[in-house]
Amino acid sequence: MTTLTITPDHAPDQVLLHTSDFDVIQRELAAIGIPMQRWSATEKLAPDANQATVLKAYEKSVAALSARYDIQSVDVVAMYPAHEMAATARGKFLSEHTHDDFEIRFFVDGAGVFYIRKGGKVYQTLCTAGDLIELPADTTHWFDMGPKPFFKAIRLFTKPDGWVGHFTGDEIAKRFPEYAGAGA
Repeated sequence: MTTLTITPDHAPDQVLLHTSDFDVIQRELAAIGIPMQRWSATEKLAPDANQATVLKAYEKSVAALSARYDIQSVDVVAMYPAHEMAATARGKFLSEHTHDDFEIRFFVDGAGVFYIRKGGKVYQTLCTAGDLIELPADTTHWFDMGPKPFFKAIRLFTKPDGWVGHFTGDEIAKRFPEYAGAGA
């Protein structure tokens, strides 16, 4: 279930809001310039489904988004507990960063948490299958897939070079609770 938890960026244990009401989640994220929608994610995919398989299963959704935003690069980030790169990938995304391009993620399976820092607050957004979240360029954030990750997300970019992170060097992510995972 998609959830949003808002805390001060200096006090991760001070919960200002915790909700699973999608209308409230949309409203709170929209207030900081982060669009979020619910899309259909009903295709059954194997845990280790490759990029081509995922993109084929969701080609109509990708085509609609590509036309809407003039998308230049599309890829799939997919992790499952036995994936050989799970720990390395988790460590990379756990560092606070920004992008020059805006990033769209359409979660088609599993779950992961975006931690978005804006206006002195952190918006911990647990995204699940069917969530479509758009992070504008220069949005300060990090992503946690959990210690036993299980998710598939289609990432769309308006620049051909795709995912390029600019790490802030701030260790804020270490002060926030990590995502334990869907099964925890």
